[in-house]
Amino acid sequence: MRALATSAAIRSQRAVMGRINRQLRLNIGQMIGFAVTPERRLTVYDNQHQGRTFLPGVQMRGWEEPPIKDEAINQAYDGSNATYEFYRDVFDRDSLDGAGLELVSSVHYGVAFDNAFWDGAQMVYGDGSGRIFQIGGLTRSLDVIAHELTHGITELTAGLIYSKQPGALNESFSDVFGSLVKQYSLGQSAADADWLIGGGILLPALGTALRSMLHPGTAYSGDRQPGHMDNYVDLPDDNDPRNDNGGVHINSGIPNRAFALAALALGGNAWEKAGRIWYQALTTRLRPNSQFKEAAQATVDIAGTLFSSSERDAVRGAWKEVGVLS
Repeated sequence: MRALATSAAIRSQRAVMGRINRQLRLNIGQMIGFAVTPERRLTVYDNQHQGRTFLPGVQMRGWEEPPIKDEAINQAYDGSNATYEFYRDVFDRDSLDGAGLELVSSVHYGVAFDNAFWDGAQMVYGDGSGRIFQIGGLTRSLDVIAHELTHGITELTAGLIYSKQPGALNESFSDVFGSLVKQYSLGQSAADADWLIGGGILLPALGTALRSMLHPGTAYSGDRQPGHMDNYVDLPDDNDPRNDNGGVHINSGIPNRAFALAALALGGNAWEKAGRIWYQALTTRLRPNSQFKEAAQATVDIAGTLFSSSERDAVRGAWKEVGVLS
């Protein structure tokens, strides 16, 4: 409950910061006091278990500095760098804002804190409690790191509100690019990928991963994610944590499966076709209140524009299979 409450406050903060940046076109790096220079791509801090008032904490490793003894520091550094290089090399995007924003991370947040998050300005990692997440698991998982950093891109582009279908799309785009960063790092094709998010970070008794993109609802005991609109979970967005902001983590299984099916149908490396289509949809077509059907139609249109009718049909077929398009 402590982790949920903190995470809810953080999501409100990042939504406000994203809206300010989009509407006023402020430089987010300057606004939050972090440098934006080519010489300082990323920095990792130690929060020393002191919580929000001590963020970012004590600087431990700067850009191009060697590894240190603290593995959480090194993992946060490597994960942030891998995410930066993916967006640069695959989509020609210079950091989250497209303008070289320094990627700042803080590890050892709070006491046995069971979450990692993008707070609108930086990455924050708890150590895990050993009761839900394995201790140290949150910084070990590259797809979790890339997932959270992608929330920064979403807030600065589409600005998908964190509620119901727009919120589920917000979560799904983070899962999509979290998985793609992992696949790119491992050199995996769509057919070779496991399509899991957070594989191996839960206690083994709880399950194998946080989510399965290809097979929603199978990642852990009690996984409620649907993979088809027939099973969409219509929850209220009423500040009750059990309702998940109207089901944003639950219903993201539907667009997640659509992406995985599209990537498999298109073949090869998922970032080359499916990833390009979804990236363009997120950064150029979607708006804060976009619904599943709007996202589906945007990706279908973009597939036809970027590639050909066969790619367009493959993407449309994926959305049909999950019941979003008829």
